Amino acid sequence: MNSGYEMAIGLEVHVELATRTKIFCNCSTEFGCPPNTNICPVCMGMPGTLPVLNKEVVNKAIAVGIATNCKIADSFRFDRKNYFYPDNPQNYQISQLYEPICKEGYIEIGSDERTKKIRIHEIHMEEDAGKLIHQDVTGDTLVDYNRAGVPLIEIVTEPDMSCPEEVNEFLDKLRLCIQYIGASDCKLNEGSMRVDVNLSVRPSETEKLGTRTEMKNLNSFRAIGHAIENEAKRQVEIIESGQAVELETRRWDEDRQCSYPMRSKEDSKDYRYFPEPDIPPVEVDSDWVKRVKDSMPELRDEKKVRYKNEYSLPDYDIDIITGDKRLVDLFETAVSLGANPKKVSNWIMGETLRIIREHNVTDKYIVGSAAGLARVIELVDKGVINGNTGKTVYEQVLVNQADVDTFIEENGLKQISDSNTLTEVIREVLTENPQSVTDYQNGKVKAIGFLVGQTMKKMGGKASPTEVNRILTELLSNV
Repeated sequence: MNSGYEMAIGLEVHVELATRTKIFCNCSTEFGCPPNTNICPVCMGMPGTLPVLNKEVVNKAIAVGIATNCKIADSFRFDRKNYFYPDNPQNYQISQLYEPICKEGYIEIGSDERTKKIRIHEIHMEEDAGKLIHQDVTGDTLVDYNRAGVPLIEIVTEPDMSCPEEVNEFLDKLRLCIQYIGASDCKLNEGSMRVDVNLSVRPSETEKLGTRTEMKNLNSFRAIGHAIENEAKRQVEIIESGQAVELETRRWDEDRQCSYPMRSKEDSKDYRYFPEPDIPPVEVDSDWVKRVKDSMPELRDEKKVRYKNEYSLPDYDIDIITGDKRLVDLFETAVSLGANPKKVSNWIMGETLRIIREHNVTDKYIVGSAAGLARVIELVDKGVINGNTGKTVYEQVLVNQADVDTFIEENGLKQISDSNTLTEVIREVLTENPQSVTDYQNGKVKAIGFLVGQTMKKMGGKASPTEVNRILTELLSNV
């Protein structure tokens, strides 16, 4: 972007809450079900139906508000946002305009030496719309209403960010915060976290904000960064040519690396908001907020301190593990089963991250592998299997949900530690490799490593390295 300009960026972050049922009815919120199977007269907006507020939605919204330093409202109410769209079966959305659940929060970004508060204007609850599915071949558009009525919170920030890096850091901290408290899985690729970017540019060192545009269809942090850079450049070029930026909503095309207009930007008056007549205002007393706060788990900063004090893990390990809620759950479950914390950390940093990267392991399998990891560590410690075999077994646990003991037994992977068996094989290795024996006797201590490798090769990797080294050292000293 032209160095004579600066960006002002605000976000509207929609997060689907992880409740079993929708916000105003008992339909399931499960992702990936056949189209139009999780629906009922309420979420389809049939005449005569009445919405009933899901209390768990409110609890999760309050928890997110607490975690993001918001003020929780003493009372809140819902409003009708009126608009027609094919994926909106009621022709209105139940949302919150006048009295949202949370206000005036913030998240800090940056390092300890230099932090910046990104202010949160408000967090409000609302129902999601359905989903349009466009058919490229026929040109038809289908509608799936499973998502209609799924509970959302919308987190609206002030325009406090000035570059893509700040946006991504804010979103990363927000996503982790929400995942930690179990309010949502925040998967951009599945739509449970959706980000709209409001962006304007202005000449450097001026106070007045420029005309903003809103960008939609941003389904990854990478796309968000590309869209911000592209839109800032577009706006500067418009201003430099003597024209005015239009207030509008634009759609980002990641494949073509460009945005295009969707519609002029609406204002609240365009939606004809009025109080939702079917849902009365709700009082939120201090006891309710306290109950939610007391039920909240540790957040990342608290975990980092505890991991350091309780487990003496290296700072690097702590940053990696606590930076991914799946790894946190894996680590803590394995430790709770009796595994040594440092050894669990080592396996996560080495094998878990490698296997996830190479095999694209699902979240459920990652967390579900904790018992297998603890068992593998136990068997390696006891000498039942060696470290390399342990890696092979753990990969099967993580990728294919294999049972540790069954897999070891069926594949004959138990470590051989019998001295007589090992001595016989090692004598063969010494006979077959006289030069290495001579090298060792002449002071080349590293030659024993080659002999260990040859022994392991003959034993199909099943020999105990400790026993092999012990017997080799003993035999070589007597040659």
